[in-house]
Amino acid sequence: MAATGAPARRRDDDGAAVVDFVLVLVVLVPLVLGILQLALVLHVRNTLASAAAEGARYAAVQGRGPGDGEARTRSQIDGAVSGRFADDITVRRIVVGGVSTIEVVVRAKVPALGLGGPAVQVEVEGHAVQELP
Repeated sequence: MAATGAPARRRDDDGAAVVDFVLVLVVLVPLVLGILQLALVLHVRNTLASAAAEGARYAAVQGRGPGDGEARTRSQIDGAVSGRFADDITVRRIVVGGVSTIEVVVRAKVPALGLGGPAVQVEVEGHAVQELP
């Protein structure tokens, strides 16, 4: 018998690599998909927050109103992600600490991995002090 340095392979180990691969995949795939879903929700949320703030600033300029702010917010959302996230936009004048302010609220549902299925509800607000005439 010549010693080759490699251990003899036992018949009991046949197919063990496939089983190990499947067991690791069962844990790894949901983890990766969960991270992707979180990244998508955070991206859409940050984009909506930015659009709401921009819409509030635009509506707060002298000579413009809530309708202008809503149109600007809708345009920003449509240009950055998708118009389907711009379905529920509310723009109103409020008073905060005695100061007239424009508030833009955007509500949207972010579907699982952008494909459909159970959605995550996102609500963001943007505020701006209204210019006085």
